[in-house]
Amino acid sequence: MSSWRDTASAQTQDDLDRLLNVALGFAQHELDKRGEFFPYAVAIKGDGSVEMFAAPPNPSSDRPAAADVIASCLSQLASKRNQLRAAAIVAGIRSQEYGGDAIEVNLEHIQGPALRVQLSYARRTPGAGVEYGQIRAQSGDRRVLPSI
Repeated sequence: MSSWRDTASAQTQDDLDRLLNVALGFAQHELDKRGEFFPYAVAIKGDGSVEMFAAPPNPSSDRPAAADVIASCLSQLASKRNQLRAAAIVAGIRSQEYGGDAIEVNLEHIQGPALRVQLSYARRTPGAGVEYGQIRAQSGDRRVLPSI
């Protein structure tokens, strides 16, 4: 079975690997520390630096709807798309496939593929942390960056 890596440049592979590591790392940190996380975005700029985006605070709600936060992150990424090499949106989902919770990272690269990566997890008893399961990747959809 062929992989996206078979046709992606070394730079594209490095960018997507780095982006995924940052995206998953922050979600895992938040889950381990707080037991939850709000959706957010991560991007690699043209100069190779990494930038994170969150929805601006909403003074009327300390628990905004996940769809609203994702829309805000997508809007922020879209406004900077000409300055980005790669982008990711990260959210927590309920996965039928895993039968529970998962971190979902939707990645895209300007010179490569769009991918959807999911990492399953389960909260242990209170105070005992989070147990992480399998990671799965498949083709994803472009929502921010054009393909060149």
